[in-house]
Amino acid sequence: MRGKEALEMEHPDRTDPANPAAGAAADACARVVVREGVLEIPGQVALYHGGALPAASIAWRIEGAEGAPLIAALGGISAHRRVYGEHGWWNGVVGPGRTLDAGQWRVLSFDYLGGSGESSGPRPGEAFPRISTYDQADALLRLLNHLGITAVHGIVGASYGGMVALAFAERYPERVGRLVVISAADRAHPMATAWRSVQRRVLRFAARCGEAGEGVEIARALAMATYRSPEEFAARFSGAPRTDTASAVFPVEEYLFARGAEYAARHSPESFLCLSESIDLHRVDAGRIFVPTTVVAVREDQLVPVSDMRRLAARLEHSRLHEISSVYGHDAFLKEAALLRPAFADLTGSPA
Repeated sequence: MRGKEALEMEHPDRTDPANPAAGAAADACARVVVREGVLEIPGQVALYHGGALPAASIAWRIEGAEGAPLIAALGGISAHRRVYGEHGWWNGVVGPGRTLDAGQWRVLSFDYLGGSGESSGPRPGEAFPRISTYDQADALLRLLNHLGITAVHGIVGASYGGMVALAFAERYPERVGRLVVISAADRAHPMATAWRSVQRRVLRFAARCGEAGEGVEIARALAMATYRSPEEFAARFSGAPRTDTASAVFPVEEYLFARGAEYAARHSPESFLCLSESIDLHRVDAGRIFVPTTVVAVREDQLVPVSDMRRLAARLEHSRLHEISSVYGHDAFLKEAALLRPAFADLTGSPA
């Protein structure tokens, strides 16, 4: 182990003697703690698609009530180990008083292998092996073993994280009680692979021209157009373009490239390529997954069509399909906390 591994107290006590129920909730918040660290794995780590890492590091973080049941929360390829709080990627769902209440649960996450976090990933200009969702599942298993955790109460996975959750359940069913899989199927849809293939080709071309950073910006801008729905774009971006420049600049264009620039500032070109390809290489056998699973489909999702999610639910041995409708499309898992709450009822035991 290297790096930070510590306990930190958060949320000062806000007990109100005139309101015992509120006081109890505040007291639960006061017990929320954070542990994080970096697990160093010596020796070669063999990978699913061939090749190996000469050594591997897995950066992890646990937040929640000390001693509470543990849930792993895994997001898209942009996600990281900070699930809620400052810089948290899922603050709408995880935290004190939210659907995954940090006063009742501990939430584990980690930086993906091949990503831009503190786990092992590609260095600029260096070759890096292909990473599978099975490799990410193995990373989670290594973390559980390192932390002395026999099994997690559940895994909540959205987008790429849902793929990792399915891979983990296929390989290690005895280590997880239940899955909630949001906008992630047993394999990528060919149309989604088509869009991502163009993104990767754009980025590689830009890199050959010495403009890898701009390539990430363009690729991410194109990706953003697939994450949301036509209905949302029609409502938000139907205004007139700016024409005070050499070429017209459309409102939707400004939005997409602003998001692309933000992403390019935080993520390396090599990591984008690695994890984008990992999505399209994803294949699991749904017929071999016996862990009870709540499958959450978004009808407006362009990347993971509702028909794919319905087929996944039909192939799983123990599943419940929960469909929602959202103008946010694939990004609904980030934006629609209220709509997602009923899908978590089987996992948390809380009323829908």
